[in-house]
Amino acid sequence: MLVLFETAAGYALFKLLDEKKLEKTDNLYQEFNDAESASRIVKLKHFEKFTDTTEALSAITASVEGKISKTLKKVLKNHVENEQLLVADPKLGSAIKDKFDLPCVAHTHTQELMRCIRSQLDSLLAGLPKKEMTAMSLGLAHSLSRYKLKFSPDKVDTMIVQAVCLLDDLDKELNNYIMRCREWYGWHFPEMGKLVTDNIAFVKTVKILGTRENSASSDLSDILPEEIEAKVKEAAEISMGTEISDDDIINIQHLCDQVIEISNYRTQLYDYLKSRMMAMAPNLTVLIGELVGARLISHAGSLINLAKQPASTVQILGAEKALFRALKTKKETPKYGLIYHASLIGQTSVKNKGKMSRMLAAKAALATRVDALGEDGTFNLGAEHRAKLEARLRVLESGNSRKISGTGKVKAKFEKYHGISEIKQYNEEEDVNLDTKGKRKRGQSTSEVKEEVQETETTETPKQKKKKAKKEKAEAVEESEEVKEEQQPTEELQSSPEKKKKKKKKSKEVAEAEE
Repeated sequence: MLVLFETAAGYALFKLLDEKKLEKTDNLYQEFNDAESASRIVKLKHFEKFTDTTEALSAITASVEGKISKTLKKVLKNHVENEQLLVADPKLGSAIKDKFDLPCVAHTHTQELMRCIRSQLDSLLAGLPKKEMTAMSLGLAHSLSRYKLKFSPDKVDTMIVQAVCLLDDLDKELNNYIMRCREWYGWHFPEMGKLVTDNIAFVKTVKILGTRENSASSDLSDILPEEIEAKVKEAAEISMGTEISDDDIINIQHLCDQVIEISNYRTQLYDYLKSRMMAMAPNLTVLIGELVGARLISHAGSLINLAKQPASTVQILGAEKALFRALKTKKETPKYGLIYHASLIGQTSVKNKGKMSRMLAAKAALATRVDALGEDGTFNLGAEHRAKLEARLRVLESGNSRKISGTGKVKAKFEKYHGISEIKQYNEEEDVNLDTKGKRKRGQSTSEVKEEVQETETTETPKQKKKKAKKEKAEAVEESEEVKEEQQPTEELQSSPEKKKKKKKKSKEVAEAEE
């Protein structure tokens, strides 16, 4: 039975002399108290030394990942022939078994044997001095830690920090230069500032055009559309600007050259930043974009520092002043910082921006940790999280949220903020005033009131009908009396002299009869 032991200097193959010792591993360390007792149990068969640190690093990283390195393949082919092999790592043992059809053993007894061999390694490996062994183990430890942390030129985040800071400075300088160019050339040709709105097109037009007198002979078809070119040439003929000398226009054109060079360098720097972000933080780049991701890394100091931050800090990173001002004045804290400029938050409505920034910050924190500490350099996690956030955004914007206790409370909240355009027609029935006994309720049409009145009439009792008939008769009698009273004055006026004569006659006859 052979024992495969891995060291910083190379691979060692030991011959196990007494296999029964593996059965009783509780007191095995007592057998390795000194070099003589250790040599009675194991004996060195072969030692394969690494040529340099790179070979040692590749061999150790392969064994960490459970793979067989080239050096180990060479050792197993030349020195192991159908013998049982004791291995410390079960993954490595299964790989050796699949590749060479060798019976490999990896359990707790082998781990105890490996510890005992490590305690007497200096005496068992007689050809290696102790100083050389410690130096090789120290160098390999540094190399392996760099490899595990991906400390390579592709993963240096200081390049991203410097590039994004330079990009922001270039944007500021470009704005200042273009404003100066527009103001300077506006004294000579002020009408062109309103016609050509694009800054780079304006600068290129000034460089080709020179003074406005050259507008008829100059060709601007490569820079401007035909309609705008025609308008510029028409405005140049009737321009109200002042005349300038040739020295003035030469200096303006030099400024235009500087603006064009800076803009070209900015596009080149942006492409460099994009490629560097995809190499260093692919998941973060896919999720929130290269510019926002680079600004977050720059604000945090490094990718590792950003990975250490919780999602709540990532959400308000860049809004520290507003946060402390809100805490001091006891007002509402900010909901977003630099992450506000991400495309996902820009697509959301105002009422959902805070919720979307919280979800995006949580996913960005996970993506940053995978990019900083993970070994996989793909962007599958970022793409998956982005798809989930986009689906959630569609749900939020449509208002189809989950119901609370089986009611439509949430939907009513969302409908409150959405302006629903409805075409309402004028209801003419609501203008009709009916002499109904019952009052019309709020929101009730007149037709409904009519129906209610008819229903009450049909349900009346016989006594009520008699009372109604009596009332109607009394009303009719009163009306007839009123008509008679109106007719009486006219009749009295006509017959008043005749009545007076009759009264006199009657009074005379009564007096004669009494006599």
